Amino acid sequence: MLELQNLSFSYPGVDVLRRVSFMLPRPELVALFGPNGSGKTTIYRCILKSLAYSGSIFLDGEDISKLSTQSIARRVAYVPQEHEPPFPYRVLDMVLMGRTPHLGGIFGPAERDRHRASEALRQVGIEDLSERAYTRLSGGQRQLVLLSRALSQDAELLLLDEPAASLDFGNQLLLWRTIHELSRKGKSILICTHDPNHVLWFCDRVIVLGRDGAVVADGTPHQVITPTLVRDLYGSECAIATTHGRQVAVPPACPVRVCS
Repeated sequence: MLELQNLSFSYPGVDVLRRVSFMLPRPELVALFGPNGSGKTTIYRCILKSLAYSGSIFLDGEDISKLSTQSIARRVAYVPQEHEPPFPYRVLDMVLMGRTPHLGGIFGPAERDRHRASEALRQVGIEDLSERAYTRLSGGQRQLVLLSRALSQDAELLLLDEPAASLDFGNQLLLWRTIHELSRKGKSILICTHDPNHVLWFCDRVIVLGRDGAVVADGTPHQVITPTLVRDLYGSECAIATTHGRQVAVPPACPVRVCS
């Protein structure tokens, strides 16, 4: 579905990505994990043809350099970390914007597009928000709306850029559980995150970028997320404990207490 071959990108005097290669051959939930400045968001911008890169990117075997913006938008949907619209759009109208790559002519959205937008709201469980103003929602609700908009796009691949970064703990779990459920229903999802616990709890696979913009590890979270890796990436010590059958990254001097 998605393949990167020796993807590199530089600003003048600064290498951001260094020969990044990986494949997403099947539907799964894959984390892009690494510190700030390691190039995670830059990978997304290259996939969306927002940056002039070297190397190759393929979607379903086709080089994206030969694909139109509309063709890419029909295959790839992007969810930013946060979004502040200039107008208080209705939630349904925000989600309907995801249908833009599929619109034809000058007559705007058809009834089938409105139906798909409503269906996307139901998929995420927020159909009750459809008539609310997007600007009046909580941060967690806004992220779910953006996820619904991406689903209405009917793309094969979702790119999520640290969608839980500004959310409180409850909304983080709500968002991640929703994303996990979508992946189980057949969506391919590539998601940026800084949190090793989110990777351990929810993801099928993790691709790790080092500070030099190169891939340093690629595998299952339980294989890849280790105290050594976290120390090398962030300069912080941690331990990997197990509670209730789940692994969790904790400070080494912080015992895990099981609360009943």
